[in-house]
Amino acid sequence: MVRPRRFFVYFLDLFLIVESYLLALLLDRDFSLSLFSPTFFQSVFVIVVGVQAIVFITSSLYRSIWRYASLHDMMEIFKTVCIACILSGLALFFFRLDASFSRVVFVLDLGLLLGQVAGSRLCWRVYRERYCLNGGLLPTFRSKRVSDAMPRTLIVGAGDAGNMLLREILKQPEPAYRIIGFVDDNPEKLHMRMLGVEVFGAIADLDRIIVEHAIDKVIIAIPSAGSKFLRNLVLKCQQSGVRFKIIPGLSEIISGDVKVSNIRDVEIEDLLGRDPVKLDDSSISSYLKGKRVLVSGAAGSIGSEICRQVGHYAPEVLVLLDNAETPLFYIERELSARFPGLRIVPMLCDVRNQDRLEHIFGEILPDVVFHAAAYKHVPMIEHNPAEGVLCNVLGGMNIAAVSQQFGVHNFVMISTDKAVNPTNVMGATKRATEKFIQALADGSQTKFSTVRFGNVLGSNGSVIPVFMEQIAAGGPVTITHPEITRFFMTIPEASQLVLQSACFGTGGEIFVLDMGEPVRIVELAEHLVRLSGMTPHSDIDFVFTGLRPGEKLYEELFFKGENILKTPHDKIHVMAPVTQDYEELLHQLQQLVSAARENDTASLLNLLQKVVPEYTPTPNSK
Repeated sequence: MVRPRRFFVYFLDLFLIVESYLLALLLDRDFSLSLFSPTFFQSVFVIVVGVQAIVFITSSLYRSIWRYASLHDMMEIFKTVCIACILSGLALFFFRLDASFSRVVFVLDLGLLLGQVAGSRLCWRVYRERYCLNGGLLPTFRSKRVSDAMPRTLIVGAGDAGNMLLREILKQPEPAYRIIGFVDDNPEKLHMRMLGVEVFGAIADLDRIIVEHAIDKVIIAIPSAGSKFLRNLVLKCQQSGVRFKIIPGLSEIISGDVKVSNIRDVEIEDLLGRDPVKLDDSSISSYLKGKRVLVSGAAGSIGSEICRQVGHYAPEVLVLLDNAETPLFYIERELSARFPGLRIVPMLCDVRNQDRLEHIFGEILPDVVFHAAAYKHVPMIEHNPAEGVLCNVLGGMNIAAVSQQFGVHNFVMISTDKAVNPTNVMGATKRATEKFIQALADGSQTKFSTVRFGNVLGSNGSVIPVFMEQIAAGGPVTITHPEITRFFMTIPEASQLVLQSACFGTGGEIFVLDMGEPVRIVELAEHLVRLSGMTPHSDIDFVFTGLRPGEKLYEELFFKGENILKTPHDKIHVMAPVTQDYEELLHQLQQLVSAARENDTASLLNLLQKVVPEYTPTPNSK
């Protein structure tokens, strides 16, 4: 359906066609009116205006939205006007009116028509952006009051992202920010203007600029900014007492997942400097697309994210296996909404129940299994070592054995850096399960592999949510030791690398994800306090409580002497399979499980040390 507004635009252009041609003739004849005879209007004028009107109405000019007029639209106007003028000139020759053709009139008509048509679009866009979107033509009391209520905002980065951000803000009917200026380290941009907004100075002058211009908020518009740069910038903003936000990352903008105007708070992930993960989608798709995939611990932090990632590769069916009813209900509902065409099967099951596992596997016959179900909290397992053995060791043995029994093609177990030289029961149980998986892989048709990584940001029970609760309560923030460090990565990053690791497995390998540099927990807490708009050790106190049972000052990713090899992915390393005596190991693990069932803690710890000689219990371990 043709909108009435498009008729108005066309008739406006028709008026400009008539007016431009008449004005061109007047300019050529020094405003003499002798040319305008009835014969002229019946022949030359009708032909020229008629041809140009037909060219305009058959062009794509009237499919553009004026308020978003851009360089592309200007090129379309230029093309249409040139074609219209050229065809009208040729028409005069065709109807043998070449005596009425004037090169001067042709050039004047083209220039006048081009300028006026382009100008009409530009004027409308300026009118909307400068007046309509800012409270009306007149600076009334109401519009001034609304403007004053908006936070005075400074944009860091006068590049493409800053330009996009400013344009998006100006388009809003009720802008949330009043942009006062830019800061940028490029000296050539100093005191230059972008859409009328001045670049006040360099980022080093941020403190002074904030004070001079009474800035309330700062928006960071540098999508490729590194973590060190962001930490320094956040510190400057916090010291100046202004709030700060950031635009989405460059990869998010390019992918179209978010608009540049979706300004968000700076998050701890931004300050820890994790590079985006590059995946080989074709290789992952080759073993997931159209396959039956089962994820144990599917309602947990890592398991649920693995399910979200798997869903993108269109498996035939996705089985969610967990023994927690309510979290399983929520993740099943979320995934069903996100992937409406995917068959999702929620299964309530405890991995310690082998009969139930056999029933599920016999019914589903999964091709790929991701085993993420485990007890993972170090202090909790120190107090309940028997439960840790039954869940982590027995559960891992059960699901691995059932996977082999029912011909699963790929089996991936999620392990932890705490399995390396463990000082706690949780780490020792994961190491024991690693060894069982390696022993079972020898000669098996199932490709068994293990993926080992450290802490994930924001996982259930991790330090980040605990610190945020303490900060929200006004402190204190409790940390076990001022020098304690941990490896960190985001939940999506860890899950994506788990999927990628499975592509490389041939059987028995342990894959280790590149966790970057270890992070001091006290520095992590300080960053969180600053992100909350407060000053560490001043507004929020820090209390050091001492190491908990089974806790180490630092974690390791490799055992000394492990044969570490490269993989095709620069963030994934692999340890070659180690030969294990399956029968001997199985006998030891069965004794360990028996001691756990009898709740014989002393025997359990002794047997755990036999299975994992590197395990060194702390004095506080039971």
